[in-house]
Amino acid sequence: MMERKWIIGAAVLEVITIIIIMSGWSVEGIGVNWGTQATQQLKADTVVQMMKDNGIERVKLFDADFRSMSALAGSGIEVMVAIPNDQLAAMTSYDRAVQWVRKNVTSYNFKGGVNIKYVAVGNEPFLKSYNNSFLNVTFPALQNIQNALNDAGVGDTVKATVPLNADVYQSPQNNPVPSAGTFRPDISDLMTQIVQFLHKNNAPFTVNIYPFLSLYGNDDFPFDYAFFDGVSNPINDNGVLYTNVFDANFDTLVSALKGVGYGDLAILVGEVGWPTDGDKNANVANAVRFYNGLLPRLSSSKGTPLRAGHLQVYLFGLVDEDAKTIAPGNFERHWGIFRYDGQPKFPMDFSGQGQNKLLVGAKNVVYLDPKWCMFNSDATNLSKLADNINYACTFADCTALGYGSSCNNLDANGNASYAFNMYYQVQNQNDMACNFEGLAQITTNNISTPTCNFIIQINPSSSTSLTPSLAVAFLFIALAMIFFF
Repeated sequence: MMERKWIIGAAVLEVITIIIIMSGWSVEGIGVNWGTQATQQLKADTVVQMMKDNGIERVKLFDADFRSMSALAGSGIEVMVAIPNDQLAAMTSYDRAVQWVRKNVTSYNFKGGVNIKYVAVGNEPFLKSYNNSFLNVTFPALQNIQNALNDAGVGDTVKATVPLNADVYQSPQNNPVPSAGTFRPDISDLMTQIVQFLHKNNAPFTVNIYPFLSLYGNDDFPFDYAFFDGVSNPINDNGVLYTNVFDANFDTLVSALKGVGYGDLAILVGEVGWPTDGDKNANVANAVRFYNGLLPRLSSSKGTPLRAGHLQVYLFGLVDEDAKTIAPGNFERHWGIFRYDGQPKFPMDFSGQGQNKLLVGAKNVVYLDPKWCMFNSDATNLSKLADNINYACTFADCTALGYGSSCNNLDANGNASYAFNMYYQVQNQNDMACNFEGLAQITTNNISTPTCNFIIQINPSSSTSLTPSLAVAFLFIALAMIFFF
């Protein structure tokens, strides 16, 4: 009888365990990119809590900002810290690399500290648009950082890598299939050296893949090929059928790695996502379609035709950044799965299992007063209207007004109101910021339209702050670094 009760109890426990696991089931290895180029940033601890609430286990940063790192302390979230491109030249000095590792990696290596897994050495430093500015400093910086990690005793658990744009490899025009992939001829020798070094140190190759960019500015690109739900004419690569550009792009890299003798090198997808504004193809519907294809693919651990198994990716990005450069396109400020205020843009099922769960938004966000700045319809002198709109859009984000964007259907007065309000909010609703030579006025009526959101900015007084305990802990770390190093 006791044995029977034990068996029943064990069975019940097993069922409960399965339910618990399934209830918290998320795509293994799902990560996000957390950029902070915003005029008003959410509190860092608010963002970290938002990641935890959504089961996000990994985050990729673009620097090693003290506020972000402090908020991540004790969270258990795996972190990729970064060295910006403009600091790569300094890292060609081994002593400077040692100092950087000491300040930004080992100082957080304590119980309750930051779970640092990778160091990103630069960010897409070999882009053709950089005109070889970082060509001679990236590899020495990578070597010095990894060697500094090794010498600090953390090289077994913390690996240096270089997030690279997919333009570092290619297929020949006369044979544009993944199996023909090679590294770009002008950097082929350099890429081979980097790959050899990564392999030697058991570090991954990191690549950013953007199916959206295949569509951007290219009306001849087959639209459905940017997504994961099938195409009528897949690419036939020696009998292997490619139905989406993500797989084809990834496997072109696999072939390039094979070509230099390292086809088994681990690969991280450092950035992949879909913007929601700023272009005719950048909208919520397309973003939902893209993620509804990507996440189940990741959950299935199917991999790609040339690299079966689990893929580790970092979605780009977490939150919209209204201060990013728009040189690549207006969409650059709209990659977030969350809005500027940490509220979700659309439902997303991180499990990839069709659970259709809602994203959990940021909590306790403090906004400015419910006031907007709008065009003054009583204004009589409109000769300087264009100049004032241009001024507002120089210092605020007006990318939603562009062709194909969410606010593109506003009339002339609406365009002026949108520009004026964005500037007014960036200036923290300062009354003087809603004048524009008598062309604007403040209103307490929400002037948003069904398709165009006139925002209220978050309150700058709710900026990132450290809890007293963390502040004390990091003060002791700083003092220790001064006295013992």
